[in-house]
Amino acid sequence: MKTDIACVRFGNVHVIPIVSPIISQEVLRKMDATFASRPTSFATKVFSRGYKTVILSPFGDQWKKMKKILVSEIICPKRHHFFHDKRIKEADHLLRYVYNKAKSSEPVNLRDVTRHYCGNLIRNLMFNKRYFGEPTHDGGPGPDEIEHVNATLNSLAYLYAFSISDYFPWLIGLNLDGHETIIKATSETFKKFHDPIVDERVRLHRESEEHGVQQDPQDFLDIMIMLRDQDGPLLTPEEIKALSDEMMIASVENPSNAVEWILAEMMKNPAILQKAVEEIDHIVGKERLVREADIPHLNYLKACIREAFRLHPFDPFNPPHVAMEDTSVGGYFIPKGSHVLLSRLGLGRNPDVWHEPLEFKPERHLDGGRSELVLAQPDMRFITFSAGRRGCIAQTLGTAMTVMLLARLLQGFSWSMSHNLSLIDLVESDKSLCLAKPLVLQAEPRLPFYMYPA
Repeated sequence: MKTDIACVRFGNVHVIPIVSPIISQEVLRKMDATFASRPTSFATKVFSRGYKTVILSPFGDQWKKMKKILVSEIICPKRHHFFHDKRIKEADHLLRYVYNKAKSSEPVNLRDVTRHYCGNLIRNLMFNKRYFGEPTHDGGPGPDEIEHVNATLNSLAYLYAFSISDYFPWLIGLNLDGHETIIKATSETFKKFHDPIVDERVRLHRESEEHGVQQDPQDFLDIMIMLRDQDGPLLTPEEIKALSDEMMIASVENPSNAVEWILAEMMKNPAILQKAVEEIDHIVGKERLVREADIPHLNYLKACIREAFRLHPFDPFNPPHVAMEDTSVGGYFIPKGSHVLLSRLGLGRNPDVWHEPLEFKPERHLDGGRSELVLAQPDMRFITFSAGRRGCIAQTLGTAMTVMLLARLLQGFSWSMSHNLSLIDLVESDKSLCLAKPLVLQAEPRLPFYMYPA
């Protein structure tokens, strides 16, 4: 429609998409308190187990409680430091898995590699395990892990997909578009894998308390179970399960999608690949593996990631914000109850904001002369972690996951197109903003053999 802001009415709900950075800042900064709620729907209710979580829950006491716990006890600097070794261990697993494929000249499916790195990492942080079933001989995912990661991606596909019953709630139960069946099945997958672990761990902690045994936390689950106030446990088992589901859902798609797109763009433009690798060789060298302490210095690598978030977001929109009262934004009246959507595509590919917006140019993020580039984008010219009360809580973890994933793949291997492929097709899927076809490349080790974890 060539406008900065629009309004579409579905039933009694005004849905308002925004593609202007100035208006987006007004929503998320100046008027953040007004737009701090989320809409309710069949999908959000199911995936949040009745709004017991943070991201999906409407504004209220439950949301405040869960956010406070996450910020102060789980996704906080102390825990981030405490679980550093778990993250590095998964980065080593990644390197070993790809190395074994490279040695045997097997093509590497980067979509599988990146998604399962993210799935393994958050699974290890949450449950202290990489596998639900038996480990595989090559360190790759088994059928349970594949099913689990697919469930996280399926949940994202349907969380805020358009469904007529979201705007006419009396249609819920009729399953007119088939979404309800898929949403229930996906939720059951989380319950199948998560609930037995949570129930067993709660039982073990209760037994330890009865015997006066003090345990050190091994993962996020231990922390959630051990949280106490004067009245007893801070979280119920159902709240713990709901939070576990949500943290899984929120952790896989953005890092994996960004890195797959970056490598695809690098195959199209080898100069970008060469510059990123040269930065890693200059900052880190070839006699040790890249580590999280190097992240502040890998500015070109982070510029590539920012450019992927700008040009190739996983979702077209941010999760909706709900106006909690009548207000005005950008000179336009916004009725109470309106759903406000910040367009990732509209912001990131806005020709009034970006020169050659459809071109992948990491250098555009290095113009500020800053000593350290960060992934956050506070001026809302594109969206990384969003902002305000509903901004992503796990920016530090998300940055570490994404940068380490890309850095280890570039430091450890030289990448080239598969023997039967002459051109990388940078076409988006007609069902999402992912690449239409998974990126499959050849990897060749570029470090001394003893650098690869055994």
